[in-house]
Amino acid sequence: MQETTLTPSRSGFWSDLALWKKILVGMILGVIVGAVMGPDAEMLKPIGTLFINAIKMLIVPLVFCSLVVGVTSMQDTRKMGRIGLKSVVLYLGTTAVAITIGLGLATILTPGAGLNMSPAETAAVAKEAPTLVQTLLNMIPKNPINALAAGNILQIIVFALGLGIALTMCGEKAEPAIKVFESLAEGMYKLTELVMKLAPYGVFGLMAWVAGKYGMDILLPLAKVIAAAYIGCLIHVVVFYSGLISTVGRLSPVRYLKGLVNPAAVAFTTTSSSGTLPATIKAAREEMGVSKGISSFVLPLGATINMDGTALYQGVCALFIAQAFGIDLSMADYLLIIMTSTLASIGTAGVPGAGLIMLSLVLTTVGLPMEGLAIVAGIDRILDMARTSVNVCGDLMVSVLVGKSENELDEDIYNGNEPTPAKELA
Repeated sequence: MQETTLTPSRSGFWSDLALWKKILVGMILGVIVGAVMGPDAEMLKPIGTLFINAIKMLIVPLVFCSLVVGVTSMQDTRKMGRIGLKSVVLYLGTTAVAITIGLGLATILTPGAGLNMSPAETAAVAKEAPTLVQTLLNMIPKNPINALAAGNILQIIVFALGLGIALTMCGEKAEPAIKVFESLAEGMYKLTELVMKLAPYGVFGLMAWVAGKYGMDILLPLAKVIAAAYIGCLIHVVVFYSGLISTVGRLSPVRYLKGLVNPAAVAFTTTSSSGTLPATIKAAREEMGVSKGISSFVLPLGATINMDGTALYQGVCALFIAQAFGIDLSMADYLLIIMTSTLASIGTAGVPGAGLIMLSLVLTTVGLPMEGLAIVAGIDRILDMARTSVNVCGDLMVSVLVGKSENELDEDIYNGNEPTPAKELA
């Protein structure tokens, strides 16, 4: 008689759910449990604290390795220097504008005002801010090891960028070191993926504590956060991107907006700039007339370092958390947020949970409570759809402007006409 072995199925309702759905479930359950338990829900806070500590553990090695790899990967043929410089300047410049828009909208709409969530332990956070000159001087670490140990994010970013550039300039001699950083970065990406699996439980614990301590008044401000982020994304694409296409590129902004519809829709549903890359390249070549050479370099680079939508989201969420915890930010803090988000955008794309990781980095830099992560984590998927679409729209905008400046943009295709044989794309 043949013996049969039963193997238990590893799949189930919970394991089959996407991470964002699990986080949303954790947030909803946390709010319900917190509302029922009231102040007693504070006993669940350690679950969330464990998740926050795990996030903090990731920040320094993840940012450092990712930035070094991000810079060293920007190697290409003889055109790389000129095209790469144009692309990087545009990507970082638009990222700085995006987070400024986010900060401006959060200042106007004040989504976190009146929540009064400031616990006693956060009172020490509101310390006197350094001057702008002091902030600029402090960007250069006297001792990089101390900066890494102390978690000084801005100094770590500057050192990582410098090291990455130096390794790139060293050529073949630096290849072993580059491979080490690539391996470490992959390890950190995997560790980040593992930590993010704890997110639903961490969000549950922190939201139960928040709802138990502060009641249901937390829900309306979250709607304001979503509104501020979506309004900011529309302004950034329709006004800023289209304005650059019109003024810098001397091209029709309407054609640009029509051409980005398909890749933007893919980005909105997949929430992945890298996953949208085939649709983005197709639109750049077939709808906007960008050459294969430009689109093949600029668009993958943008999927790696262009984080305009994420930066805008950070501006809104950072100010929301500051308002919710009753912490006043100075002009130097605003500049720190802009500089940190802009520079960090080079190395954080493509990481699972990149939005929350980058937000935790900003909160750490300015000294805002990390507990604020749990408040916005439940709506992160809704925000992620908008910010990923903006990232992709920015990639297309930069590819068009760089293509135009290099005379590798077929304006017949861009304007919706049939390309002439003399202008067939390389």
